[in-house]
This record gives sequence, C-alpha cells and structure tokens, in this order.
Amino acid sequence: MVSPVDAPDPHAPFALAQQAAERLAELTGVVRHDVALVLGSGWGGAADLLGDTVAEIPAEQVPGFHKPVVAGHGASIRSVRIDGDDGAPDRYALVLGSRTHYYESRDTRAVAHGVRTAAAAGVQRLVLTNGCGGLDPALVPGTPVLISDHINLTGASPLEGATFVDLTDLYSARLRAVAREVDPTLTEGVYVQLPGPHYETPAEVRMTALLGGTLVGMSTALEAIAARHVGLEILGLSLVTNHAAGISPDPLSHEEVIAAGREAGPRISGLLAQIVRRI
Repeated sequence: MVSPVDAPDPHAPFALAQQAAERLAELTGVVRHDVALVLGSGWGGAADLLGDTVAEIPAEQVPGFHKPVVAGHGASIRSVRIDGDDGAPDRYALVLGSRTHYYESRDTRAVAHGVRTAAAAGVQRLVLTNGCGGLDPALVPGTPVLISDHINLTGASPLEGATFVDLTDLYSARLRAVAREVDPTLTEGVYVQLPGPHYETPAEVRMTALLGGTLVGMSTALEAIAARHVGLEILGLSLVTNHAAGISPDPLSHEEVIAAGREAGPRISGLLAQIVRRI
C-alpha cells in the first residue's frame, strides 16, 4: 500500500503545465494564446495556412514535453498569429505538433500535459486531430470526420483521485456546427481509443462496432477528458487513413497511415485552417 507520504502529488501535473506555459510565453513573446491545435497524422500542414509563425520551438525545450517517438509525428511547438479580418485584434494559435501517446510507456500525466499546458497558456478552445481506422466501408481513406463522442477502451484516465467530470457534451456541438458551415459534407462518428501500439484484430474491430464506434485509434480520448477537466471547449477531427482490420482484406501498416495522411494533407489542412479562423 502506498503511504500518504509516497502518494503522487495530484497538483504536480498542473504546476508542470504552468511552468511549460510560462516558458512558452518567454520563448514566443506571446503572453496568451486563444486556441490550441494538436495535430495528428495528416493534419500538420494546417499550421502553415493559419497565418504567420511567430515562433517554432523544439518540444524538448519546454518543461514536460519530449521528442516524438513515432515517424510522421511533429517535433515542435509553434505559436501562430491567426489571419483575420482587417481591424480585428490579433489572435494566436498554439500548435502542439509533439503529442505523447499512451503506448509510449509514459503515464497519463504525460499524455495530458499538452492540453493542460494549453489551458495554462490562456487557451479556451482546443482542436484535437488524429489519423484513424474507419469501421464503415463508406469512409474511404482520406475522409475527414467530426468526432461526436468517444469510447475510452484504454482502461485509464488522466484524472486522479475523486475527480468527477461530466462528459455528456464533451465534443462541442457549437464547434461542430461551425465546422459544418465551412464544409457541409462533413460527417460525424464515434471515436474509440485503444491502448496500442499494435493495430486492432478483426474481432476487436467488430467489438468496437457493436459498442457504437465508427473510428478507431490510439489517441485523443484521454486528451479530451483532461481538456474538459480544465475547462476547454473541444472540437475533434479524425482523418480516416485506412480501413480498420477486417474491413478490407489488405494488411495494415504505419506506412499506409503516413501515405494516406500525406495524400490528404493539403485538402484537410486547408479545411482545418478555415475552421480555426472561425472559432
């Protein structure tokens, strides 16, 4: 049994996030950011389309962040001045290209650190993106999908102790409506996070479909829970990079995910930049 003396300090993750936010303000010269983006596979080009990059910082220079361990994932944190209407006050986006996944053998504190840092940096709206497998054959690779809800099958939570947070409207209906104003063809789906790093078996994919899932991946849900806890309004967007196991006869590979993201990148990055300007 862990004694009270040895128990982890529940305030420590938020103190570290505050340190990271203060370091970002020092390195970027931007005291407060308005919106944050976590860019998953295929979405990285959106940062270049939002506006002028004020600063780009190697992730490991900011307390609590690390270099990515997966090919195709970003390694930096950027501050971007968002292009807006003439006369409108400047707004700033914090672009978190460096994402920590639960399968990296780090704890949920590390997974949640990015969104907690965003909140400490003044952010009010958070955009979580990912590349994922699609359970619906109609969702062909390259299709962007709005996340309407999620199912967390990691067996973990970023919240500690008696921390009770309502997740009823976790993914903002308001922000999804804004996204559909930009692209009325956007469909919605339920994202299922599994621990990874292995891809799911066909039986696991059938299980997630029976549970109500339409998208499956290895990120996003834990971050969304942590983001709701710190009061952020959340928009989730998935890029279907492959059919999930058993949906297509073709074997799965990380190379396929990267290739699909690269092919869809210019189109979905433009879409995301338009959405962010409106929120």
